[in-house]
Amino acid sequence: MNITASMVKELREMSGAGMMDCKKALTNTDGNMEEAMKFLKENGLAKAAKKAGRIAAEGIVATYVSEDGKTASMVEVNSETDFVAKNDVFRGFVNEVAKQAAETSATDIDAFLAESWSGDANMTIKEKLADMIAKIGENMNIRRFEKVTANDGVVVSYIHAGGKIGVLVEAKTDNATDGVKECLKNVAMQVAAMSPKYVSTADVSEEYKKSELESLIAQAKNDPKNASKPENILEKMVQGRLNKELKEVCLLEQLYVKAENKENVSQYIASVAKAEGCSLELVNFVRFETGEGLEKKNEDFAAEVAAQMAGN
Repeated sequence: MNITASMVKELREMSGAGMMDCKKALTNTDGNMEEAMKFLKENGLAKAAKKAGRIAAEGIVATYVSEDGKTASMVEVNSETDFVAKNDVFRGFVNEVAKQAAETSATDIDAFLAESWSGDANMTIKEKLADMIAKIGENMNIRRFEKVTANDGVVVSYIHAGGKIGVLVEAKTDNATDGVKECLKNVAMQVAAMSPKYVSTADVSEEYKKSELESLIAQAKNDPKNASKPENILEKMVQGRLNKELKEVCLLEQLYVKAENKENVSQYIASVAKAEGCSLELVNFVRFETGEGLEKKNEDFAAEVAAQMAGN
């Protein structure tokens, strides 16, 4: 069968694959568009498998918030290079993944990847990822996602440095005014900057407190100045240090970074609630930082480009 330019163009628009790949697919399937798409998917999966062993520790975090502010999601999708992380096609894909995460019923990443892709019920999210790997030419990984639902309040999101850090903040309120949303956006910025571990000291387990106290007491015992002091005295001495440490890791107890006075985040939220004439209670936050905990490739960009050119 004669493969025309218009057929190649149609398949290219449908698949996003390269022109020569589309022509090859059509040639191998006698111009059958459906079979050609299948050919490209299988070919894409083969390409993806070859790239799967390469380190993907760059990428971006993206968020999605529903129009009513009741449902939100956040995803981290990794790529091999920061160059690809800034690519509009890659970013568009990540935004689509974030939107789908807001609609998912999955509770873990494997179940999420097994769901049908929203843009094409004939493929899973995992298969769509493989298609994107083939299209972009780098290994990619949908590393994690989080979905937050606020039935009695609102969720706001904040993205820092073009996707390096993402934050979702959930609050309970009887009136999600613009002032309330601005307040929560400021709190989300605080989370991005200060990286707290807990909402408040009430969320810190007694086991954690005990472990930290024992560690501080052991440090105090090693100080020659405290050699003759009994343990109960040492415990009182280090309790203040533990309280200070907890204030640094608990969001509501942290000093509010944008405050002109010395109010903490809890006091800032209370002042906004009073000004807006509503109830406002911080319930939860989620913070993702791109690549945290992942091994990164140590290779400069110039060498990377040279390597790719040499490969071509």
